Amino acid sequence: MIPVDGNIKRPQPPPLNQVLPAEPLLLMTAGPVPVPAEVAHAGSLVINHVGETMAMVVRHIREMSRYVFQTTDDRIYGVSGPASAAMEMAVSNLLWPGRRVLVLRNGLFSGRFAEMAEGVGADVTILEDPDGRPVSAPLVAAALKAASYDVITMVQGETSSGVYTSDLAEIVQLANDHGALSVVDAVCTLSTMPLKKDEWGIDVVVTGSQKGLSSLPGVSLISFSDRAWEVAAQRTALRPHWCLDVLRAEKFWGGHQYHYTAPVPALLALHEALRLIIEETLELRFKRHLHSSLSLQKGVEAMGLRLYAPPAYRLNSVLSIEVPEGIDDARARKYMTDRFKVLIADSFGISAVRIGQMGEQCRAPNLFRTLHALGVSFARQGVDVDPSAGMVALETHLADYAQDVL
Repeated sequence: MIPVDGNIKRPQPPPLNQVLPAEPLLLMTAGPVPVPAEVAHAGSLVINHVGETMAMVVRHIREMSRYVFQTTDDRIYGVSGPASAAMEMAVSNLLWPGRRVLVLRNGLFSGRFAEMAEGVGADVTILEDPDGRPVSAPLVAAALKAASYDVITMVQGETSSGVYTSDLAEIVQLANDHGALSVVDAVCTLSTMPLKKDEWGIDVVVTGSQKGLSSLPGVSLISFSDRAWEVAAQRTALRPHWCLDVLRAEKFWGGHQYHYTAPVPALLALHEALRLIIEETLELRFKRHLHSSLSLQKGVEAMGLRLYAPPAYRLNSVLSIEVPEGIDDARARKYMTDRFKVLIADSFGISAVRIGQMGEQCRAPNLFRTLHALGVSFARQGVDVDPSAGMVALETHLADYAQDVL
């Protein structure tokens, strides 16, 4: 026998089927989200990561991504890692010492661009709305009059708070007018609401697999315009990343040459997720997300709770609900999981809970179950809410749009 160190205790963990709950939780957080059966099955497969079948899968993913991104870009890549890895690919290939970036920050994830840019030595300026709203086009215009920038970063939707950058198209136009590249985080918005990469002139868009696309976590997508690609390809500064180098990524995604072992199951799952989006069509998917969110919003307000963001910049994909003063939202959320097997999210930096409305989350049965669990859990802590009134309001809106939210 090969000897082992007798001082190291041999662990005896239980099988996973003894750890998971008998009835899985309904995931209504800001991600990850439930996945369709076709996606789950695809994600259970492993194939050769550099074979002919994988090359075909990669071609299909690129082709389908063009439809979802609404672009004709050739430079579309899957990144092994969460959407933050795709953000880092954009930052590390477009910024380096001596380059200037304007970061539009209105929450945790939009602010992450600044951390990444500082890490590669770029000159970082952060722009925020003093009243806590998403950064507006006039604020950006004023900033661009005062200084010039190579890159402007922004989010279409701030996942941490459920806030929508309503001036996105105008801000991108300002970036183009001033010769700056635009980088947009569409992590919680791609396929849940319109994003027209080519029509709006966006240079780089990043997204994750586990939110609007309703796929397995662990892979992200990024799309480069020709203009952004040229900047990345022609840089003379040292490239700080190997895995995230777009030139190396192009060898795999464009030339089907080895880069590193691709996340095969996640890419197969992503293939099916994108295929299902195309099968549904973006037009119908946008309507489903809109009316699913509006139904839940009406139910929450009729129940007696307040929504965090005003309607003008309220996301469809992540709904933030103010926590009444004196209420322990962690306790309420725990009761939702224990009693109703429904999981919603807390928030970052604001007193709110968040309910995801992305992909498979926005189905009518999920809305009823989640709203009922929320109302009952808050009522148990003495909040003056009327869960029945909320359910009626939810049903009333759904009845008018039954074909959109199935």
